[in-house]
Amino acid sequence: MGKKQHSKDQLYVTPWEWTNLYGGKTPDLPPHRNFRRLPFTHCALSLQPFVDPYCVVKSGAIYDLLNIVPYLNKYKHDPITGEHLETKNLVKLNIHKNSDGDFHCPITFKVFTNNSHIVAIRTTGNVFSFDAVDRLNIKVKYWKDLLSDEPFTRSDIITLQDPHNLDKFNISNYHHIKEECKADEDDAGDYETIKTVNNEMEQTLKELNESYKTPEIKLMSSDNYIDETAADKLDSLSSAHYSTGTVAAGLTSTVMPSVARQQAARIDESIIRYEYVKDKGYVRLVTNMGDLNLELYCEQTPKTCENFITHCSNGYYNGSKFHRSIRNFMIQGGKPSDGSDCVSIWGGQFKDEFKPNLDHTGRGVLCMANFGANTNTCQFFITYRSCHHLDNKHTVFGRLVGGMQTLNVMERIVTDDKDIPINDIVIQSCVVFVDPLEAADKKVKELRDKVESDKAITNGLSQTRVIKTDVKPKVYGTGVGKYISNNVRKRCLDDEQSTSSGLTNSTYNSTDSKKKKTVGRSSFSNFETW
Repeated sequence: MGKKQHSKDQLYVTPWEWTNLYGGKTPDLPPHRNFRRLPFTHCALSLQPFVDPYCVVKSGAIYDLLNIVPYLNKYKHDPITGEHLETKNLVKLNIHKNSDGDFHCPITFKVFTNNSHIVAIRTTGNVFSFDAVDRLNIKVKYWKDLLSDEPFTRSDIITLQDPHNLDKFNISNYHHIKEECKADEDDAGDYETIKTVNNEMEQTLKELNESYKTPEIKLMSSDNYIDETAADKLDSLSSAHYSTGTVAAGLTSTVMPSVARQQAARIDESIIRYEYVKDKGYVRLVTNMGDLNLELYCEQTPKTCENFITHCSNGYYNGSKFHRSIRNFMIQGGKPSDGSDCVSIWGGQFKDEFKPNLDHTGRGVLCMANFGANTNTCQFFITYRSCHHLDNKHTVFGRLVGGMQTLNVMERIVTDDKDIPINDIVIQSCVVFVDPLEAADKKVKELRDKVESDKAITNGLSQTRVIKTDVKPKVYGTGVGKYISNNVRKRCLDDEQSTSSGLTNSTYNSTDSKKKKTVGRSSFSNFETW
C-alpha cells in the first residue's frame, strides 16, 4: 500500500490550492482583458442608446444632448477623459437611417456596425463611412460635403469610431465611472426645484413623471427611397418619362431595400417653367450718368435672366455702384451697396449657361461676373469691346440696345490704380418692361388648371356611368327568362314556326326525289342507267 499513499488527504486547503485550483483569489487582469465595449449607438455618459447625438470635436466621443448638458453645467469637464470641456465644443450629428431603422452611410448605404470606420464633418455634422470620405474627398482633394456641398478642411474630419483604436469605447476607463460623477437629479426636471408643494400637486407630478414619454426625434432619412407623399403630388407636367431607379437598385444591391413599385422621377420645377419662356426681356438701369436699356436673352439663358430680373424688380441693385471700370475692356457692377455678400435670388451660387451663338462680340454685351466655373451670384459687367477670351467662361445673357452715349461717358471717367472710378457711377433705380418668366408661370398654371379640370370631368363621367349601371332591369315575368319582353318572345316563336315549316317541306321534297330515284334504279327494263 505504500507509506505515503494518503499523505495528501489533508483536512484543509493550502493557499496555493485556494489561489490556483478553487478560484478563491481573482488575479489582476491585464488592461486588454479588462475591456468592456460600449456600442457605437450608445451615449458615453448614460450608457443608453442616444436620441439626439452630439460629439466632442477633439475626441469624437458621442453623448446625448439631454445627458451631457446637465453634466457640463456641474462639472465642466469631459466625462471620458476628465479634461476641460464646454458646450461650444460639441457638434450636432446628422446620422442617416435606412428603411429598417439601422444607421448607415448615405453615400455607400453600408450599415454601421461596431467594426465600421465612421467619421463626421464638423461644419455640417453629417456622418459618413471613412471609405466614402477617403475615396471621394481626401484622395481627390475635393473638400466639400458629399451631401450639402459645404466646404470644409482636413482638420474638420472627426473620427467617431476607428476599429483599430477603441480606447474611448472602454467603459472601464471612463472618468465619470471611476470618480462616480453624476449630475444632480434636480437638473432632470424644473418641477423638482419647487420647495413646497401640497399633497395633491405632489401626487400629480409623480404620476406625470411616471407616464411621461420622451418624444421621438426622427433622424434624417435617405432621399433615395420612395416617398409615398411625394409620389401622390406628381402630375402630368412634373412626372418624367423615366423612373427613379429604386426598383433596379433594390434588386441588384445588397444594402438598399427592395422596392416592388415603380415610381416616375420628378422633373425640377424650374425646368418646367423654362420650357415655356419664348420671348426676350427688357430692363432699364437708371444711373446718375444716364439710362441703360438692356435686352435679355431669356429664351436661351432663362436662369441667369430670372436672377437678374428679380434683383432689378425687388430693388436689390438700387443704390449700388459700378465699382470697376477698365477702358477698352468692360465696366462691372451689381455689388450690394451695404457691403453684404453677393448672393443670387436662391441664396447661393448657380451654374453657367453657355450657348454657342452667344459670345463676347462687340460693344455693350451684358455678361455675368464670377470667380470660377458655376459661381454666378449677382454681379454683372458690360463690355466696351469684343472679349473673345471670355467665351465659355462668363455667361452672356443680354446686350445694350439703348444708352450707348451713357456707356461712352462711363468709359471716359478716370479710375484709380485699383480700377475704381473716381466719380461714383450709381444705379438709382431699375425698371422692368418685359418679364417673360411671368408669362411662363401663367402658362404653367393654366396647364395645371386644365389638367385638374379634365381630371374632375373624367371623375364625374365615371361616377355617372356607375350610377347608370346601378339601375335594375325591368322584369316581365317569373322564372327563367323573366327579363325578356313579350314582343321578343312572340318574335322568337314566329321565327321558330317559319323555320320548322321550311324544314318539313324540304324534307318532303328530298324524300320524294329519293323515292323516285330508288324506283328508277330498281327497274331492270332498261340498263342504260348503269
